Amino acid sequence: MADKIEELDLNREIGKKELLHVLKREVSNIHVSEIMKADSFFRADAKYVPARYREELLKTSKKAFFSRIKNIKEDEKDYRESVDIKKLGEFLKTLKKQKKHAASSAELCFLKVAGLISIYATFILEEPIHAVGTPFPGRLKVRYRNGKYLCPVKDMQMENPNALCRFCISVQDRETL
Repeated sequence: MADKIEELDLNREIGKKELLHVLKREVSNIHVSEIMKADSFFRADAKYVPARYREELLKTSKKAFFSRIKNIKEDEKDYRESVDIKKLGEFLKTLKKQKKHAASSAELCFLKVAGLISIYATFILEEPIHAVGTPFPGRLKVRYRNGKYLCPVKDMQMENPNALCRFCISVQDRETL
């Protein structure tokens, strides 16, 4: 069994239970200094968000960030399903490309932690990458309605080759178009 995400054999079936095991190992090796660097990167990156949305975004995202790390560590569910290895492979290629273009060690830390929690959300929980309630400019938020996760910016990010949005299970929130 692999110890790191990069060591997964994508030429065979991978169960959610195995993937979770690898995520737990990876998350347990994250040092608090890496989380602090990731947080500082996210705060600095948020300077481009209009001020009236910035604090809510930072608060919501930080809560989701830390709760997902905690959830990975504490998840003891006996998952029996397999993951879509083709989709996981493409996801991992995108993460690798993002890391290759990282401009700082803080960005690398952010990509490491965000990548792990995004894998957990996408492939284990089958939830959106951005948690329900994540705000976007225009007083828009990720929502859950009628059994679907709705994202106000999904369609705008689908052509971005570096965005993970194309892997997210959310759909475009048509009320926000």
